[in-house]
Amino acid sequence: MNRVLILGIDGYIGYALAMELLKGGYEVCGLDNLSRRRLVCQAGSDSLTPIAEFSTRTTYLRGFDNYIDSPATINLSDFYLTERVLREYKPDTIVHLAEQPSAPWSMKGPRQCIDTQVSNIAGTLALLWAMRSQCPEAHLIKLGTMGEYGTPNCDIPEGFIPPNGPNCLIPEDTAILGKCPMHGLPFPRQPGSFYHLSKVHDSYNIEFACKTWDLRSTDIMQGVVFGLNHPDLPQDYPLSLTRFDYDQYFGTAINRFCAQAILGIPLTVYGTGEMVRGFLPLKDSIQCITLLIENPPAFGEYRVVNQFENTYTIEELATEVEIAAVDVGLGVAETVHITNPRTESQKHYYNPSHQTLFDLGYQPSPNIYQEIVNTLKVLKNFKSRINPNCIQPTTKWR
Repeated sequence: MNRVLILGIDGYIGYALAMELLKGGYEVCGLDNLSRRRLVCQAGSDSLTPIAEFSTRTTYLRGFDNYIDSPATINLSDFYLTERVLREYKPDTIVHLAEQPSAPWSMKGPRQCIDTQVSNIAGTLALLWAMRSQCPEAHLIKLGTMGEYGTPNCDIPEGFIPPNGPNCLIPEDTAILGKCPMHGLPFPRQPGSFYHLSKVHDSYNIEFACKTWDLRSTDIMQGVVFGLNHPDLPQDYPLSLTRFDYDQYFGTAINRFCAQAILGIPLTVYGTGEMVRGFLPLKDSIQCITLLIENPPAFGEYRVVNQFENTYTIEELATEVEIAAVDVGLGVAETVHITNPRTESQKHYYNPSHQTLFDLGYQPSPNIYQEIVNTLKVLKNFKSRINPNCIQPTTKWR
């Protein structure tokens, strides 16, 4: 049985992933320092979905026979405690979701910026050293972001750096596996925030550890995730419902649009709305991570996958939310364009490859619009929990 350690198990993806893996028969243990709850509170917001306290969630997870109880909450950057956890649990797979996930938060001020980089980079480094000493055979699945690439005005490949390092000869049959060798070198990065920069540093540190210590890792360059882990309101909520953030810092574009549609206020599109990004529903993210757990790379291999269902402009997605709002009885939603607080290209070429996960069996949600409808149906039950004052962007890049 594959034993999976989820770092960031209390988070948006982590909690939903834990429940799906437990239902699928995996042994699951998890750690979290609860920073997401704390930072969202500092941003003046809270999860739109009511979620249980972490201790209550842990009790709920203990109801699964294959859940392995974990120690008290820890900071990943505490190397000795992280090493002790890996020595005790000896995971086959480590899913690393335990990082500060917000670009706007990292641009808010010096404290938020420094905390983001120190927490993210130091935490991953401590994990790599702990893996080297305690479980070098484990597969590290690290959640990165498509934002590492920026918008380079050229095709963006997936790829891998093979076990023998970037200078080895690439076997001719690697194309059969859907892999792009990239000449053994990572694709150049053009990060757009201090948060994205921290992810870039992670990627290079992980690639170095694979090359030097013969570790193996999959670096997920993930598109923007939206939605919930249930298509309707589960009877046992808040126990099985994951969190849902909608504020300017931790709410992704579609999630923010959904909150605005429920309130009946304009959907705020940054700039022209022509920015193209990869998106995928939460349930697709969980499916993809599960496929990667089941299909690890070779020892010494650093594998990169681009994880998204399809690409859309921000304007297209706002329109989808407008139409969905009418279909679920919320009334007509209006879209307005506001000055883009970020420094990014408004109109650009964008063509990232994302074939690897399809080759592994990824079956994307057939209708992204239906996922938006399902999300609105659940969230409108919690309209009173939305704070409209924390949605509009106040942090500017320049």
